[in-house]
Amino acid sequence: MKISGLIITLNEEKNIEKCIQSMLLVCDDIVVVDSLSSDRTKEISENLGALVISQKYLGDGPQRSHGLSYCKHRWVLNLDADERVDADLAETIKSINLNDIEFDSYEFRRKNMLHSKWIKTSGWYPDYIRRLFDKTQVDFSPLWTHTRIQSNKVKKIKSGHVVHYTSENYQEIISITNQYSSRRAEEWHSNGKKVLIIEPFLHGITAFLKAYLIKRGFMGGIDGFNISLFKGLGSYLKYMKLYELQKFGNNK
Repeated sequence: MKISGLIITLNEEKNIEKCIQSMLLVCDDIVVVDSLSSDRTKEISENLGALVISQKYLGDGPQRSHGLSYCKHRWVLNLDADERVDADLAETIKSINLNDIEFDSYEFRRKNMLHSKWIKTSGWYPDYIRRLFDKTQVDFSPLWTHTRIQSNKVKKIKSGHVVHYTSENYQEIISITNQYSSRRAEEWHSNGKKVLIIEPFLHGITAFLKAYLIKRGFMGGIDGFNISLFKGLGSYLKYMKLYELQKFGNNK
């Protein structure tokens, strides 16, 4: 059965070529939903045969859902621009019986890379992600950040990997953490979620300890410690920014 590839982008010229090339190992149809990039993302994508849909950013879930109607095939492989399908996973996907009605989506292991190194601690591995799904049966959750495919008929695949070049350095992780925590706080605030002043501290400490102790960040050296710290910081910032919005409102 044929598979469509779906990617959402914003200024991803450094990533998009390798992402599309890896998807072409299993897909004969690529759709890129681009949030009005100012770099060569659109040009590179079209040169590789992708259909590029220009769309002002609607939020993580809605932006991906918007692209589904442009996908030619029933089954869709969704990647972020900084992700790649490795050769083993490509062969595994080709072997999946997509006519099996028992499942409407599949989860794959993800290798998260930092400083050109595979990080195996702090909750960064195996980091199963739902990436292949039947668009006639399931869709993305309508979240502004960190959407996921809504499905109860999921199968985990334990051969091959999605390789995720998440960040090149700590500075990028901090920038992403700040960006995502702001989006999540704004989403929560718009949905009427409330928070007590103590909660940012509790969530931040809990997230750090979970990553560092339970998820074995302590075995990952300085990267394991810092990733755990960033997880704690991200959790703290989400709740503290929500508290700020709750107390002072949005002054943008």
